[in-house]
Amino acid sequence: MPAALGFATIALFLLLTMTKRVSVLVALVVLPVLAALAGGSGGELGEMVLDGLSKVAPTGIMIAFAVLYFSLMVDAGLFDPLIRGLLRLAKGDPLRVTVATAVLTLCVALDGDGASTFLITVSALLPVYRKLGMSPLVLSGVVCLGAGVMNMIPWGGPTVRAMAALKLESSDVFTPVLPAMGFGIAWVLVASWLIGRRERRRLGALTGPGDEAATATGEPVPATAPRSDDEPVPARPPAPGDEPVPARPPAPGEGPGAVRVAAPTPRRLTLFNLLLTVVLVVALILEVMPLPVLFVLGFAVALPVNHPTWEQQQALLDRHAKNVVLVTIMIFAAGVFTGVLTGTGMIDDMAEALVSVIPDSLGGHLPVLVAVTGMPLSLVFTPDAYYFGVLPVLAETSHGFGTDPAEVARAAVLGQMTTGFPLSPLTAATFILVGMSGVQLGEHQRFIFRWAFATTLVMTAAAVLTGALSL
Repeated sequence: MPAALGFATIALFLLLTMTKRVSVLVALVVLPVLAALAGGSGGELGEMVLDGLSKVAPTGIMIAFAVLYFSLMVDAGLFDPLIRGLLRLAKGDPLRVTVATAVLTLCVALDGDGASTFLITVSALLPVYRKLGMSPLVLSGVVCLGAGVMNMIPWGGPTVRAMAALKLESSDVFTPVLPAMGFGIAWVLVASWLIGRRERRRLGALTGPGDEAATATGEPVPATAPRSDDEPVPARPPAPGDEPVPARPPAPGEGPGAVRVAAPTPRRLTLFNLLLTVVLVVALILEVMPLPVLFVLGFAVALPVNHPTWEQQQALLDRHAKNVVLVTIMIFAAGVFTGVLTGTGMIDDMAEALVSVIPDSLGGHLPVLVAVTGMPLSLVFTPDAYYFGVLPVLAETSHGFGTDPAEVARAAVLGQMTTGFPLSPLTAATFILVGMSGVQLGEHQRFIFRWAFATTLVMTAAAVLTGALSL
């Protein structure tokens, strides 16, 4: 009964969110509560919800202050040189920008933390995408691909869990699949090129052949008559008796719809922001302090330096409050979802049910089966539930068929909460990615699922060819 309720809850969640019948927030909270009531666990509901909320509270706090910190830095122009550099290298070409997104994500994701990877890459690249008119789904999707394959590193969550659950070493789990991971990285670059080519065609169809200059420079070109660089086109032909109007560009703030140009950030302040951000990123990688503490301290230091007056500080908080609320409430809603499913025992029963349906005829092919199914099952099981609940049973089953349990561990990290974690509603980091990118979870899943699944298939084939997995 709990297993059936659990599978039904997750299936209904995916159906409702991907078809946009209800918001993700409502589905995350209401569906597990209804499942708990249907399963007779209503008396323990409050305790389970609080337990789930308490587990995600540090993540919610970290995200709130991280969004504020990086929003402050974006406003201060810290990422402007990077944006200009990318635009120069890409020459306004969406294909090049997309591939650059993949490369940057692959580098940043070396820290093994999905949350910080999404915070840094989306904060730096979203202004570029907006400037070029590119779809934010491309940004969230390509970042998802890069972060997913890099989550296989030995200090990443899935590999650490696999080694701990089966009492294995990195040389048993990660080293044999390193060539397969290389193939996965190559596929991510190929996929980003294909996605970027499609986005280039889409933007080309929107702008038309007459707007090629806009695409080449990355600057939006208004749909008006062409004009020279020195003289604006008058709004109407001059009438007799009109005074001549000097041909000069309008000053900032003049006229309806005029762009207000912010004063440039002093170089001294830019250097301070750069140094503070570098120190913060290094501290994140070295885990000098818990992540929430680092971002709280970082924002508390950066805010008064960049905005000395109370009015300026309040204006910044007002300006970015919406983004903070939208992201953090999803984190806490996900805590309700996982807290109830775990507290009612649905997750554990689902793990047992999954193992029980594997036929004996597939026992000898269990590693490949685990690899192929690992990525889709990221949408069903939390990392702890899979690696500490499902994986040991699968490993023991494979051992009975004469297969080394280490192969099952290698197979699991090819997809389960690696390529699949940036799509899963069961991880808080997913909501950081979609929240900061400004896309809906269902849209994100529909857009990138097949590409992420293809990453797992490519790495599985490579693992078989290199001997890391046996057929």
